[in-house]
Amino acid sequence: MLTTSSRSLPPCAMRPEVYQDEQLLSPPARHESSAEQWRDFQAKRDAAHRRCAGCEVLPECLYQAVVEVDVSGFVACTSERERQRMRRVLGLDGPLRDSAQDAPRSGGPVDHDVVMAARRAHPDDTSRQLAERLGCSLSTIKRHLRRARENTSPVPARPAAPPTIAQVLDVFDELEKIV
Repeated sequence: MLTTSSRSLPPCAMRPEVYQDEQLLSPPARHESSAEQWRDFQAKRDAAHRRCAGCEVLPECLYQAVVEVDVSGFVACTSERERQRMRRVLGLDGPLRDSAQDAPRSGGPVDHDVVMAARRAHPDDTSRQLAERLGCSLSTIKRHLRRARENTSPVPARPAAPPTIAQVLDVFDELEKIV
C-alpha cells in the first residue's frame, strides 16, 4: 500500500477547495463589484496566493501553466488573464495543449483541409464531436473553423525554442507591470 505524507503534496492538492473557488475561476470585474465583494475576492486570492507561493513545485507548475498546457482557473499564483499576458510577453502566440479533458493527439498537427472535409462530411457534429472524430483538441477544431469563417489561410507554425523556466519566472516577477 502506497502512503503519501501530506508534506509531499502541494497546497492545491491538500486544500483544493481554496483553488476551485468560483470567484478565483471567474474573477469579478473591479468596477462591477461592491466594495465587500471585491474585498472577499481579494482575501480568497491572497489566501490561495500565499499557499501557492510557498510551494516547492511552483516554478515547474508555473512553466507548465504558461508554456505547455492551457489550464483554467487559479494556477501557480496566476489567473488565466495573467497567464495570457505572460504568454504575450514571452511571444507564445501559438496554441497550447488543452488541459487533460482535451488532451493532444499523438499523430501530429491536424491539417486545415482535413478539418474542413470532416465538417463537410459531418455538418451536424458539434465541434467537440469533430475533435473526437479527428483525435485532436477542441481548440484545434475551433481555430480551423474560425479561419474558414474569416476566409483566411492558415499560417504555418514555425518551430520556436520554448522559453526557459528562468524566462517565465522573470516575466512572472514583472507581472504587475504588464498591461
